[in-house]
Parts: sequence; C-alpha cells; structure tokens
Amino acid sequence: MARIVRHNDESVREGYIRNGGKEVKLFTSALKAFQCNNRIVMAQRKHLDDFLRGRIIGRLECGLTQLEVSEELGIAQSVISRLWQRFQDDGNVSRCYSTGRPRVTTPNEDRYLAVTAKRNRRSTASDLSRQLSSATGTTVSRQTVYRRLGHIGLYARRPVRCVPLTATHCRLRLAWSREHALWTPQQWSCVMFSDESRFSLQSDSRRTFIWRALGTRYHQENTIE
Repeated sequence: MARIVRHNDESVREGYIRNGGKEVKLFTSALKAFQCNNRIVMAQRKHLDDFLRGRIIGRLECGLTQLEVSEELGIAQSVISRLWQRFQDDGNVSRCYSTGRPRVTTPNEDRYLAVTAKRNRRSTASDLSRQLSSATGTTVSRQTVYRRLGHIGLYARRPVRCVPLTATHCRLRLAWSREHALWTPQQWSCVMFSDESRFSLQSDSRRTFIWRALGTRYHQENTIE
C-alpha cells in the first residue's frame, strides 16, 4: 500500500506530486523540468555560428561555469565542453569544414597524364595508369584517368578513318555527288556503304580509341588511314 506523505501542505503518495489537482509521478515531472530548464532539442542538430561560439568562450572566460552557459544559451553542456577544450588546445573556435576525400593525384601528376595522352593519343587508360605508376609511384584506376583527362577536355573517342583529301579528291567527290543527286530511294537501297559498317565475329570489337578534345574530330592528328 502506498505511503502518504506531506507535500506542499497536501496529502499525496510517496513518489508523486500534486499538479493541477492530480497526482503526477515525480520522475515524469522532474524529467520534464530538466528538459525545460536545459532546453534540450533531441531531434534537431544545429551548427553554431562563429558569433555564438565567441559568446560562449567570452562567458566562460568571465568566470561562468559550463552549466550556467548551457542554461543561459540553451546549448547542450557537452557541446560547450568540446568547444572550450578545443579553444584551450589551439585557440581556435571556428567550425572546421570537411574537404572531402583527398585527391589521389597531385597537380603535377595530372599534367603528366595530360602530356602523356597528347603525345600518344592511342594510349588506353590502363596504359596511362601504368605509366604514371612507373614514373611517380602513384597507382590510380582507369576511372581516375578518365576523370583527370576529362577535366582538361580530353575524351576517349573513335578516330575518323579516312584518307587525306587532296584537291583532286575533292573535285571528283563533288562530281560524283552531283551525278547521283537525283537518285531515288529505290536506287540507293541497292548500295551498301561498307566504310560506314563494322562487322565483327568476336565479342570484343577491339576498337581503337584516341584522346582528343571536343570539336577536333577531323584534325589530322585525330584521323587514321
């Protein structure tokens, strides 16, 4: 049977308090009071700006305790404790922003990849990765090579297969085009342009790619005969 005790001149059971004419468990009431006094926000995380960090350090240097600053500003005491400890260690209270994962290559290594790719445009990404590893000791993946070269505008593309066009070639091609300008679709359906089709009996097409910039498809260094 619950023991009756005196609380604020009212008869209530032990472990309870009188609140609005009702008996409320003391633990529940104390927990609510603790949360209210300390202004704890459980489901929200908010970063402190530099001005608020300075206010916290200023109050601590004036002699206030961490608990007093926590109650005044509504900030968890653990946050204030970490901020004060950091200020004592290095004298800095500004927020440290993460720079993300560090780059595996240096600017000099990026330039090495670019120069190597331009000197030998038919080098594959695996070839460039091996050359970089042997020259600098840095091992990178094929995807990293693609990204580094893509940043400077070099992309792996198929070279244009053609013969160097002379003035005679251009004149003959123009004449041929004019002769066939009025051909019907039925006549063209009997023609197969073998230079525009590729036939392979193996799953690996073994295509040759080159490194070139956008808009340079027909430059002489990007074509093969």
